[in-house]
Amino acid sequence: MNMRVEEQPRVAVHAHAGTQPRRPPGTRARFGTDGIRGVAGTELTPELAVVVGRALAHELGPGPFVVGRDTRLSGPMLQNALSAGLASQGCDVYDCGVVPTPGVASIAQQRDVPGVVISASHNPFHDNGIKVFAHGGRKLDEGAEKAIEATVDAIIRSGVPPTSAGATMGRIVADDQASEAYVAHLWGAIDGRDLAGLNVVVDASNGAASDIAPGVLERLGAGVVAIATSPDGMNINDACGSTHPEALKDTVLRLGADVGLALDGDADRLVAVDAFGTELDGDVLLALFAADLKARGRLAGDTIVATVMSNLGLARAMDRLGISVMTCPVGDRHVLSALDKGGFVLGGEQSGHIVFRELATTGDGILTGILLCDLLRRTGAPLASLGAGAMTRVPQRVVNVPALHPAVFVADPDLLDMVRRTNEDLAGHGRALLRASGTEPIVRVMVEADDEQTCATVAGSLSRAVAALAQPVAASLGK
Repeated sequence: MNMRVEEQPRVAVHAHAGTQPRRPPGTRARFGTDGIRGVAGTELTPELAVVVGRALAHELGPGPFVVGRDTRLSGPMLQNALSAGLASQGCDVYDCGVVPTPGVASIAQQRDVPGVVISASHNPFHDNGIKVFAHGGRKLDEGAEKAIEATVDAIIRSGVPPTSAGATMGRIVADDQASEAYVAHLWGAIDGRDLAGLNVVVDASNGAASDIAPGVLERLGAGVVAIATSPDGMNINDACGSTHPEALKDTVLRLGADVGLALDGDADRLVAVDAFGTELDGDVLLALFAADLKARGRLAGDTIVATVMSNLGLARAMDRLGISVMTCPVGDRHVLSALDKGGFVLGGEQSGHIVFRELATTGDGILTGILLCDLLRRTGAPLASLGAGAMTRVPQRVVNVPALHPAVFVADPDLLDMVRRTNEDLAGHGRALLRASGTEPIVRVMVEADDEQTCATVAGSLSRAVAALAQPVAASLGK
């Protein structure tokens, strides 16, 4: 069943989501949940990318950097600008081309150098971002982010890079071996076993994994059908991938495949689909992997790490298995930090970022897909039965409320009091949470309750309260 379902390249006009506010004027290189992100060309400009490159050289140099990108139209422009900034400060740049974010992290780990990825992950094509890995492929800590932001601001104010004039220029070199090194890492993740006899549909989201994901699964012996593998610069994440798995579900059902794997644009997250078209998100996958590792005596401390947005059903399922759940803020950087502090090996997010600490320094959608397929092969059980038994999901609603300055709203005393009272009412049967998105100008209102009606009612009430506050505060801050 090795075949590719290729889409015809197309040129499309994509409008920016009109319901989302623009980021505040004058916003510069500020790190969010997953790097620096903005609309390419207006918020994230090549001029800013040059400055960020110079700042990264100052803070993480002087050694070489590995740099890669996803398939966005603005990717080469921003990658070239950032690489120029690095090289102008004497840093050699190894250009990995189009490669998944976890691929850059893996290469940086193998070579013990910093890495940078030009990607906005699951966002539409008009957005782009700069994701930075410290030496060894680790996500930056908050101290390093603040130091880089301060250096960027200093360069913008003075117009002078921090390195003295006349510094040796770095080289920018195409690195044709980088992708293969990452593939070799993925290939070795299942200890010499193979995936023969397993029929897999993979949706690469017209992104960075369009070639690598189908190829590595085929090399491991799976029968592979690939969709959304024809990037044109504008169709990344467009009605495909982990945020839109509808086409994947249809293809799995039509072909009778064993499993569907949906990646996002930079392939650092995964959502799976079973043979009946049922979607398994990161919480369910985390529950599956946790149970498997514990059964094999490989779950360090009998503990996993999840985020505050993980479904309450995950904690309940883990409790039944004698597995503790440590919670942390959203972002695989926080997951990794908690894993390392506790000496744990498995953590993840509902969105599909799963971190296997013994194998990676960040969430890796392709790696997660390979390990899921390996789990199916080892157990001989269909994904539908494994998924159904993994956890019982508690009804959950997440409402995204547009907000120019989301951090202002989530700190509002009246809203905090409302959330506190809501949690008192739901005690033992649900919870409520407000979170400022680190990647988009929105407030996420999350509510869980044991029945759908209560969940919907509470989520509606909280989201209306946030929306009512958002307009006057945004107007005030905009003056």
